[in-house]
Amino acid sequence: MNLRKFLTEYGEHVPGYDVTVINEREARAAAGLLFMLGMIVIFVGIGYNHIIVARVYLAFMFVDFTARMISPKYAPSLLIGKFVTRNQKPEYTGGLQKRFAWTLGWFISLPMMWWFVLHWDITFYKVMVCVLCLTLMFLEAAFSICVGCMIYKWIIREDPSHCPGGVCEMRKKDPIQTFTPLQTLIATVTIIALAVGVYLFLAKTESKTFFGEFLHELVLTKKQLQKEKEEKFQQELDREFENDDF
Repeated sequence: MNLRKFLTEYGEHVPGYDVTVINEREARAAAGLLFMLGMIVIFVGIGYNHIIVARVYLAFMFVDFTARMISPKYAPSLLIGKFVTRNQKPEYTGGLQKRFAWTLGWFISLPMMWWFVLHWDITFYKVMVCVLCLTLMFLEAAFSICVGCMIYKWIIREDPSHCPGGVCEMRKKDPIQTFTPLQTLIATVTIIALAVGVYLFLAKTESKTFFGEFLHELVLTKKQLQKEKEEKFQQELDREFENDDF
């Protein structure tokens, strides 16, 4: 294998493009597939307490990102994405920045292989690494936001060719992309409502898992936590007096 070619080219040569490219539609479909499987693993793990599904999923993700670093032609999720989007018009993206992004994904999946596949040792902070990975995949699948590509752009200090969504080439927004004052208000209220809803859920709902308990304590102040402990203590005292036969 030509090492120089391996390092400077990634993807396919397409007429009209000065760099090797990949089909962004396939990449987004693959990210959506991995995100969906990750959410299923979380629900199955919590609902049925089966850790084997998490181990299989994380092992698959590690193998998939390893294949992506070598060539997009052989990554299982990209091949499925290619099949799903085979009747859609390709949207070409520069290959090198995508390889860099997927290499970062590989580095994130590497410790997860050790923590959860080879040695099951779950902690909150290790779970947050999984959440980070799922978040990055969700951003790519839902919004075509490639965080790794942004980091690549910052490192090379220049705009790479053919970024996802055309963000490198776009200099002026079309009218359909701008916000009216009413649209800005609706979007802002929606975001605030979602944030408040998540906070109230974490703060007011009784947790039944260590992860939920950690999140519950995370959103409360020390004063609120102390008040909550005092209320629980008082409730336990009240129950003891109610059960006292004397």
